[in-house]
Amino acid sequence: MAGHAGPSHAHAGFGREDLERSISHRFEEIVRRDPTRPALEVSRRAFTYQELNRAANRVAHAILEREGHRASPVAILTEDGAFTVGAILGVLKASGTFVVMDPAFPHARLRAMLEDSQAGLLVTDGPSAALGRELAAGARAVLNAEELDPGLSTDDPALHVPPDAFAYIVYTSGSTGEPKGIIHNHRNLLHTIMNYTQSFAITAEDRLTLLHSCSFSSGLMDTFCAILNGASLHPFDLRKEGTAHLLAWLEAQRITIYSHLPSAFRQLASALTGRERFPCLRLIAVGSEPVTARDVDLYRRHFSPPCRFVNRLGTTETNNFRLYFVDRETPIEAGLVPAGYAVPDKDVLLLDEAGEAVEIGGIAEIAVRSRYLSPGYWQRPTLTREAFLPDPSGGGERIYRTGDLGVMRPDGCLVHLGRKDFQVKVRGHRIEVAEIEKVLLELHTIKEAAVVGRPDRRGDQRLVAYVVPAGAVAPTLGDLRRTLEARLPDFMVPSTFVMLEGLPRTPNGKIDRRALPAPPTNRPDLGYPYAPPMTPVEERLAGIWAEVLDMDRVGVHDHFLDLGGHSLLATQVLSQVLRVFARDLPLRSLFEARTVAAMAAVIAERQVGSDDGAADRLLAEVERLSEQEAERLLADEAARGGHPGRAS
Repeated sequence: MAGHAGPSHAHAGFGREDLERSISHRFEEIVRRDPTRPALEVSRRAFTYQELNRAANRVAHAILEREGHRASPVAILTEDGAFTVGAILGVLKASGTFVVMDPAFPHARLRAMLEDSQAGLLVTDGPSAALGRELAAGARAVLNAEELDPGLSTDDPALHVPPDAFAYIVYTSGSTGEPKGIIHNHRNLLHTIMNYTQSFAITAEDRLTLLHSCSFSSGLMDTFCAILNGASLHPFDLRKEGTAHLLAWLEAQRITIYSHLPSAFRQLASALTGRERFPCLRLIAVGSEPVTARDVDLYRRHFSPPCRFVNRLGTTETNNFRLYFVDRETPIEAGLVPAGYAVPDKDVLLLDEAGEAVEIGGIAEIAVRSRYLSPGYWQRPTLTREAFLPDPSGGGERIYRTGDLGVMRPDGCLVHLGRKDFQVKVRGHRIEVAEIEKVLLELHTIKEAAVVGRPDRRGDQRLVAYVVPAGAVAPTLGDLRRTLEARLPDFMVPSTFVMLEGLPRTPNGKIDRRALPAPPTNRPDLGYPYAPPMTPVEERLAGIWAEVLDMDRVGVHDHFLDLGGHSLLATQVLSQVLRVFARDLPLRSLFEARTVAAMAAVIAERQVGSDDGAADRLLAEVERLSEQEAERLLADEAARGGHPGRAS
């Protein structure tokens, strides 16, 4: 059935018996099977499996000569993809635990990773050797893989490495922004590669991209999916080469499996002219970010029918646990591509705050139950105990609460709804920002979008949408508001929209929400010019509106809702207006006064016969006015054509 987890036939060359060996044992079997098969191609240099194995063996023997069988991790700091893969295999062959560090990271982050991992040895290549010595600062040994003793053995070390031995540590940012190390053992990685091999039907004939740094889990999975199946791996440095060169490279390299982030796939697809042909490409694998119906449209428009599109969901702690395959006929409901169906040995539970399972159709936190979860966080036993829970039913499985929200369809298909900590509570409503982002991304005028909650100057939460236009002409504020208002309730429409040339990214390419700039307080571009106040009343009202809306200025013809106004802010405006002008003003007239000019006209009509007592009574009524009543009055006003509107 469309959407289920891939081909029904399993790859005969990767079975459960392989899980009880080591990664290096599996790799060495691949080498013996066909030593002259191409394993890696970097910058027009090709390496066979035999050549890659010999290079890895030299690294392994160099490590064993220096470190023996010490248990401390080995850090890898290399720019060249061939040396990175060779060093990874060399550490594993020496029964070590590797930590890959990307030279492009800030030096402070690299130092933090080195210190936290307690790596006793740092392996570099030529381009990164100077940086390695600087980071090591004499406190740890540095091994340049390009300057190894030519007399080192190229034979397999033939060490016994148990499957539960630590294989690698991957660093991700914690809630505080400080990197934390996540451990995986040999068995866990082999289990993940077995699932990928069977689901993607990977064979030795495949040619896989490596577009992620191996300092991230996604890069390691792409690497091992290739080299543990006899396939060829093709690194490409997007930071140096750019998307434009990637298109020609995919064709020239005859890539069969392309793997990257959805946002990167959008950039790739948007650069296509329709003349490109990818006759060898059979699978596009994306994940780690929400995938929309628009992404599927791009895939169907630009890639041939034999090529399939797959959304995958996983965390660094769990590796992949859901897959959803899409072809030409797969229906996409509600504009969001599901995370998909189960992979072997990884059950998904949806748990409420009390840890109880919710019913089908209920939104709750995604938890993964498996015996193939990370052993925990490096040197953080308390955090490990908090994050990885024993299975109440007993046995060898554990439960990891991902911090992501999801909903399960009746057929067992999981829909991913974004991070739990991206929930925002605005005016008493709990909001999933992923739902707002999904609507924005369905607009063809928008390439990227992120929505966050930010406190205003009074400390009240407001929604801010950051938008990257898809073309030279940005969508207008009115267009964005009308689109969202037609699809979402009032409290889910952002009060502020910020146009950016691009969204800030973390080192692994995800949106860095902490780095989004503070929204400006200047009047937004409303598509019509600013009109200054012309009378003392208009000037005073414009000042009230600007103060409540947290803006530098407000034009007399600016619409309240276009400025980010909502029901709660409307009551604050009315309270100040009544205090300042002390008029007997009907509330409905004020709500219907959707601009400063219109409100000034209402006040001018009531200048005669002012009644201070009536004004006090109205002020008390406004302060008692519930948000629901204010929303009703605003909705009534909008239904009569008041929004979108301009000065009448």
